[in-house]
Amino acid sequence: MKDAKSYIWLDGKFVAFQDAKVHLLTHSLQYGSGIFEGIRAYKTAKGPAIFRLEDHAKRFFRTAEIYGMPLSIKEKELEKAILSTVSKNELDSCYIRPFGFYNDQHIGLNPMGKKVSVAVAAVPFGNYFTGKDKGIRCKVSSWQRINSLIMPPEAKGSGNYLNSILASMEAKKDGADEAVLLSHDGYVAEGPGENIFLVQNGKLVTPSKTADILLGITRDSIIKIAEAEGLVVEEREVHREELYTSDELFFTGTAAELTPIVKIDSRKVGTGMTGPVTKMLLDAYDEVVSGSNDDFSSWLTYVT
Repeated sequence: MKDAKSYIWLDGKFVAFQDAKVHLLTHSLQYGSGIFEGIRAYKTAKGPAIFRLEDHAKRFFRTAEIYGMPLSIKEKELEKAILSTVSKNELDSCYIRPFGFYNDQHIGLNPMGKKVSVAVAAVPFGNYFTGKDKGIRCKVSSWQRINSLIMPPEAKGSGNYLNSILASMEAKKDGADEAVLLSHDGYVAEGPGENIFLVQNGKLVTPSKTADILLGITRDSIIKIAEAEGLVVEEREVHREELYTSDELFFTGTAAELTPIVKIDSRKVGTGMTGPVTKMLLDAYDEVVSGSNDDFSSWLTYVT
C-alpha cells in the first residue's frame, strides 16, 4: 500500500499513503494515547460492503468518551469518511482502520487542550492467522488481562494493547500461534485481539462482560447468528480447565473473523480439527458478510 494510488483520509482531506505522516514527538506516538477501530469490508455481488459500520463508529466514539478525547467530527461524518476511503482506494475487500490521536508535539502526559486528529486507512487484508483453515494453537498467557481498576478494557485505546502485545509475543516465543489471557480473578477472558468461544455438548459458551473483555462486534454477531441457528448461548464466567475439556474452541474478531483453535497449552481440543459447530458458524458468518443471508442484511453498508 505504498504506491501513489493509495490514499488515507486525514482531518477531512485525502492524502497520498506515503505522505500521511506525523511528528516523531506526537503525543499519541509517545504515550499510546490514540484510539482506533478495526473494520472489514467484504466483496459481495452488489459491490464492496462494510460490515456493521454504524456499530463500529459508535464504539469509536464511546472509546473517545471513555478516554475524554474531544473529537472534532460526528459519527455520521466518520461513517462517510470510511465509505469514501474504501471507494477512493477502489477496494473490493479490505481492513479499515479509523484512528484518533493527539496530533501535538510536546513532552508531558496531559493531552488536554491539544489538537485531536482523525485518520482513516483502508488496506487489502486476508487471513489474520497463517494456517487459519486448519486451526491454530494457543497457550494460556502468564500475563493477565487488564481490568477496570487499571485501564478501561471496553475501550479500544492504543495503550491498552501493550497488554495484548506482551501476551502474543510470549505465545509465539513458546511455539503457539496466539495467547489466551485470564482475568485478574483467574477466569478465561479473551485473546490479545480476539474474543473466545467454547462448544460444550452442542451449546455455545463465552466469557461475560465481568471477565474484563472487549465487547467485540464480531462476538455479538456470532452470538446472534448462533441463536438464529437454534444454538443455546451462555455468557458466563469460564474456568481455565474448561478450555481443556470443551469439544471445540474458536476465536472471533474483526481481523480473526472466526478462527478455530485446535490446541490449547499443547493439548488437543476435541478431535484436534475444526469441529462441526465451529464449521457451521464459520459458513454462516461467511454467508452474512458476503451478502448471501437476507436475515442479517442490515449489517452491511454498501460502498457506492
